Amino acid sequence: MACTFAAGYSLILHELLLKYQRNGWVLTMRLCDSFQVGAEFVGTFVILFGAAATPIVNQKYGGVEGLLGCAASAGLAVMIVVLSTGHISGAHLNPSVTLAFAVFRHFPWTQVPAYIAAQVLGSICASFALKGIFRPFQSGGVTMPSINTTEAFFLEFVVTFVLVFVITAVATDTRAVGELAGIAIGATVSLNILVAGPSTGASMNPARTLGPAIATGNYKHIWVYLLAPTAGAIAGAAVYGAVKLKDDETERERQARSFLR
Repeated sequence: MACTFAAGYSLILHELLLKYQRNGWVLTMRLCDSFQVGAEFVGTFVILFGAAATPIVNQKYGGVEGLLGCAASAGLAVMIVVLSTGHISGAHLNPSVTLAFAVFRHFPWTQVPAYIAAQVLGSICASFALKGIFRPFQSGGVTMPSINTTEAFFLEFVVTFVLVFVITAVATDTRAVGELAGIAIGATVSLNILVAGPSTGASMNPARTLGPAIATGNYKHIWVYLLAPTAGAIAGAAVYGAVKLKDDETERERQARSFLR
C-alpha cells in the first residue's frame, strides 16, 4: 500500500515538474521574443528619427545640413542601433530585411509579423514625434522621387540590393567582418544616400517611407518604396548566398579571395 502510494506520489511530482519546465520554457521564449520585438521597435524609432529629422532641419534652415549631412546622420543612426541592438534582435530594422531573411531561412516565418509590426510602429511613432517637435513640419521627411517612377523603382531596387548584400554577409557568414558589422552597414547606408538621395530619397526600407507618409498623409508613389526595396532585398540575399564561400573550401582558396579571413 505504502509502496503504491509512494509510486503514485512520485509520478504526480514528475508530471508537475515536467509541466513546470514546459511552461517555464514557453514563458522564457515569450519573454525573449518580447525583448527582440521591443528592440526592433526602439531601433527603428531611433533610425527613423535620425534619418527623417535631418531632411526636415535641412529644409527648415535653408540647406544647412546638405546631402552629406543627410547621409551621415542616417548612416550613424544605423551604425549605433546595429551595435546596440544587434545582439538582442539581430537588428533587422527593416521589413524588407526581415522578409528576405525569412525567404532564405535565416529567420523563422513565425516571427515575421511581430518584427514587421514593431518596425512599422517604431517608424510611425518617430514620425509623429518629429511632427510634434518641428513646426512647421515641412515635408516631414517623406521620400519622394524627383525622377520618373520606373527609374525610381530600379534605383531603389539597386541600392537596397547593395545594402542587403552587405547585411547578409555580416549577419549570416561568420567569416565576414564580425564586430565591425555596424560600421559596414552604416557606411553602406551613407553611400547609398549619396548615390540615390537626390533622386529618390534613398529609402531602402518600407518602414522608412511608411511612417512619414502616414504622419503627413502623403502617399504619392508609395508603391515604389514598398515593392522595390523588398525585391532588392530578396535579390541581395540570394546573390550573397550564391557567391559566398562554402564551409568545405580550403584555407588557400579562402586566402585567394581578397580580404576574407
